[in-house]
Amino acid sequence: MSVYDKLKALNITLAAPATPAAAYVMYVQTGNLVFISGHIAKKPDGQPWTGQLGKNISLEEGQQAARSIAIDLIGTLQEAAGGDLNKVKRIVKVMSLVNSTPDFTDQHLVTNGCSELIGEVFGAAGKHARSAFGVAQIPRGACVEIELIAELA
Repeated sequence: MSVYDKLKALNITLAAPATPAAAYVMYVQTGNLVFISGHIAKKPDGQPWTGQLGKNISLEEGQQAARSIAIDLIGTLQEAAGGDLNKVKRIVKVMSLVNSTPDFTDQHLVTNGCSELIGEVFGAAGKHARSAFGVAQIPRGACVEIELIAELA
């Protein structure tokens, strides 16, 4: 099953990548590696998914936010791959920042919302290294921000 068949089966439609909100670009390619800038969680209306895990965002909602970021990351990756996600050889690494209280320790579980979807879409090529950090704040008050590194064929 192709990546696009998997996206269709999951009822996922990819949007065009967002415009950078500051002095950076959405992705950089060097050799066969693509570095995708951090994407913040957004609600279906496009507004930032704000809040803090351990305070006013549940673990389940954090996982949904991370999943929504995965969809946006895949959209940006599609552009970086010249419009063809089948050129993705491997998802190399995911790094997740979770806006969380000092006593919240389930950042890794929040990040599963992203990692699990990437695994569903890319199969074995979606198995990746990962880091998940708790941070005091994320731009625009978002609850999660995730960046990604991928290898293209």
